[in-house]
Amino acid sequence: MAEARAEADADVYVVEPLLPQRLRRPSDLLRFFSTLIVLTAVILLALVAKQTLNGLEADVKEGTTLVPDLLSRIATFLGGAAVLIVPVAFAVERVFHRDGLRVAEGLIAAIVGMVVSFLLGQWLVTGSVQDLRMLLTGGRSIEPLNTLLTSVIAYATAVRISRRPTWRALMWTVIALDIFALFSGRQITLPGAAVTVLVGMVIGYGTLYGVGSPNTRPPGNAVIASLRKLSFAPVSARRIEDDHQGSRRYAIGLKDGSSLDVTVLDRDRQVAGLPYRLWRRFRLHSETRRRAIRSLRAELEREALMAYAAQAAGASTPRLLGTSEIGTEAALLAYEHLETTPLDEVPDSEIDDDLVAQIWEQVELLQIQRLAHRRLTGDGIHLDRAGRVVLTDARSGEIAAGDLLLRLDVAQLLTYLGLRVGAERSVRIAAAVIGPDALAAAMPLLQRIALTRETRSALSKDKQLLPRLREEIVALKPQAKVEEVRLERFRPRTLVTIIASTLAAYILLSQLSQVNVGRVITTANWAWSGLALVASFISFVAAALMLRGFVPEPLPLWRTVLVQFASSFVKLVAPAAVGGVAINTRYLQKRGISPALAVASVGASQLVMMIFHIALLLLFAYITGSSTATSFTPSRGLVVVMLAVAVLVVALLGVPPLRRAITARMRSLFSNVLPRLLDVLQSPRKVIEGCAGTLMITLAFVGCLDACVAAFGGSLDFTAVAVVYLTANAIGSAAPTPGGLGAVEASLTLGLTVAGLPAELATSAVLLHRLLTFWLPVLPGWASFTYLQRHEAL
Repeated sequence: MAEARAEADADVYVVEPLLPQRLRRPSDLLRFFSTLIVLTAVILLALVAKQTLNGLEADVKEGTTLVPDLLSRIATFLGGAAVLIVPVAFAVERVFHRDGLRVAEGLIAAIVGMVVSFLLGQWLVTGSVQDLRMLLTGGRSIEPLNTLLTSVIAYATAVRISRRPTWRALMWTVIALDIFALFSGRQITLPGAAVTVLVGMVIGYGTLYGVGSPNTRPPGNAVIASLRKLSFAPVSARRIEDDHQGSRRYAIGLKDGSSLDVTVLDRDRQVAGLPYRLWRRFRLHSETRRRAIRSLRAELEREALMAYAAQAAGASTPRLLGTSEIGTEAALLAYEHLETTPLDEVPDSEIDDDLVAQIWEQVELLQIQRLAHRRLTGDGIHLDRAGRVVLTDARSGEIAAGDLLLRLDVAQLLTYLGLRVGAERSVRIAAAVIGPDALAAAMPLLQRIALTRETRSALSKDKQLLPRLREEIVALKPQAKVEEVRLERFRPRTLVTIIASTLAAYILLSQLSQVNVGRVITTANWAWSGLALVASFISFVAAALMLRGFVPEPLPLWRTVLVQFASSFVKLVAPAAVGGVAINTRYLQKRGISPALAVASVGASQLVMMIFHIALLLLFAYITGSSTATSFTPSRGLVVVMLAVAVLVVALLGVPPLRRAITARMRSLFSNVLPRLLDVLQSPRKVIEGCAGTLMITLAFVGCLDACVAAFGGSLDFTAVAVVYLTANAIGSAAPTPGGLGAVEASLTLGLTVAGLPAELATSAVLLHRLLTFWLPVLPGWASFTYLQRHEAL
């Protein structure tokens, strides 16, 4: 019977390209990076918690002395011998089963592991990474990484011994015994053992991905055999284009003249695109995200269930006729074949109102049954020969979907059709089919993050489509109360700020570790420190005068000063160039000034301050470079800085996406600045107040830094201090960290050191300056922020 079936299968010639003999599996690459991340985390944690590790190692060492000597000797012998015997035995067993290629991969990994561990060991011994060397060797003359153990673990990983439970348990038992023996003999440390194991695994997974793995995907004749088990009678088969998830597809001709479309789910494809899915899962709220990893069985059941549910809902979808596993490495879904054309291939001119209405009617059938399609794009919507709409690609869908997912479908389809037929037609026809209320409910979800990748890419060419769609919906339902929906847990810029803040904190802590903060405070000259504190306070008054000067409407002085203190509190959670602008804009709006004029006023103050900043930097740099009384001559450095800035500007403006982003940002900030400046120029008093406040801000901060230098007995020309401060302030404003944390400290310290101050004195002066201008105002800033909010001024 089996021979007859095999002959029948052989009669069907499958037209498909030859499957590659070896594949680089995404799962191996994922394991490689995951293990590498764990290795990095272990090293960083060990470096931070050195004292705890030393105590733990001492406790473990003391515990090993309690083990009977005979038992310790037996464990040492067994571990040392078995760590070589077990890999050899596994290799012999695989060769007898004609799986010698796997053994060869393991030998490659073992050789690479030996070479890499030796080179890393030499680098650690001879390099300047003293902390890491002490961590891995404990100060003894031993290998930082055990070469033999690294090779064995790389071998065991590359031969996939983890898939054989018995061999896996045996292998890790002898590795544990060997580590115990090495530790008892003071030949390895606990951190060294952990790093050795992880390095071996990294090399093993890297080797697996580099050389590839044997292709275990079932070929086309295996698909034919599985279809015969489902009582189909294939007579022809050919491979067609893969679907959007990379799954294989076959067009199958049957004996009765009908046809099938077969989708094959390969096990090794289940982690394809995983980094993107993990990113979306991490970034979006749980109600909108999909599971990042599913088993082959779960994926099969999900697509089949969605297909059956769509059929039961009466939607026009290809009928699912059968499902089957293909061995252990794949599964198939057999759909009836329909001659259709993807909507992406239909010209825009042929998409009439009746066709758009048909699409919405099909989606409404799904929505009534609480089915979310989740891929309403041009490749998920097809037209048959009669021009009827057919929905395909059910794998991404959800049954028993919540309101949010159903609204996401509406937003996605509304946007896609808006790209094809325009916002007005898309909204008008949708309202006629599903009603204005459904569109109003979906309006908050007209966000780029809520759409598919293809739609987001298309929106980059029509950035005004989403606002136009919202306007059309508002015109239909002007009184609709729409609850705002936030889909993102965070924005990418937030992640950048967190990472940058972490690096800044590390830099700041490195500076603090070189300076005794208590000594800094106690040894500083209190007279100069008091003067620096006064200069710091004057800067807040000056900021208030600057804002008042660029707002034609009257503003109370001391309340405006409180607003500037409040902005110092906000700088803890926002970049330096963002927090103050947001607080001042909000304050002006609360004073009854329209949002557009409020933004224009703040933009005008920022523009004038930038002009003053550049002018003062050039002026002080020229004065300093012309002076022979100081060793700090930045005239040549000024040329270098200006050239570097010019190169940076050219590079930024030469990249179209960056140029458009910068242009849009500047346009939004300064779009109404010139009319606002003209309003201010009508009042000479306002002009004087604004310019005086702008100049006072810079002079107050420079005076504060100069007083901090003098507080520790240092002496620098005022113009040199001004150049250092103005340069560092520009760097801090560009840094994405809160208040320019880290960037300002490093720039100020470097600048003062170049100017001629000793490094210790420069660091102390900078820390005192930042204490007075950044950290000390936080508490009064919080009090001001709370007070202003309570009195509805913010």
